[in-house]
Amino acid sequence: MRVALFGGSFNPPHIGHQFVGMYVLETQPVDELWLLPTFQHPFDKPLESFADRFAMCRLAAAALGPRARVSDIEAQLAGQSRTLRTVQRLIRDWPGVAFSLVIGADLVAEVDSWFGGDELRKLVPFIVVNRGGHAAANSPLVAMPSISSTAVREGLKAGRNVGHWVPRTVLDYIRPRGLYESPAS
Repeated sequence: MRVALFGGSFNPPHIGHQFVGMYVLETQPVDELWLLPTFQHPFDKPLESFADRFAMCRLAAAALGPRARVSDIEAQLAGQSRTLRTVQRLIRDWPGVAFSLVIGADLVAEVDSWFGGDELRKLVPFIVVNRGGHAAANSPLVAMPSISSTAVREGLKAGRNVGHWVPRTVLDYIRPRGLYESPAS
């Protein structure tokens, strides 16, 4: 089995994340896509609870069909999320699975500065996805929309309509819980 790992804060997940997921599932040689919500951001970026972000990721992934699922591996590992540690654990726990890592073109240049970036490059191939304003060398001309969770959070905090950026099911989860309404979100 071939699995693409798609990690992120997903604070909250938005349609840009869904576009990336669908793009990877439909254009790359993978059988499944696993979304990996960050447990604790390594730079202490404030996040909604892992439980809320995990639940929202499950709602967003449902639209991608049965080949997409959400893993709680980073909660199992606890502490600060480090991609290398997560990938090492998945390789250990899932022998025989060929993993790859989905990464935005805007992050490619940063991988060398990541914790264990060199080792990570040796463990898994990267699937580089262009984002609006960022394109990888020698990559297809397809770019994902420029949508950020930061803009979504700011819109929610200001009471603006963000329905064009966030899946309905995720908004239906956010609203009754009052997520992203406080200044710390």
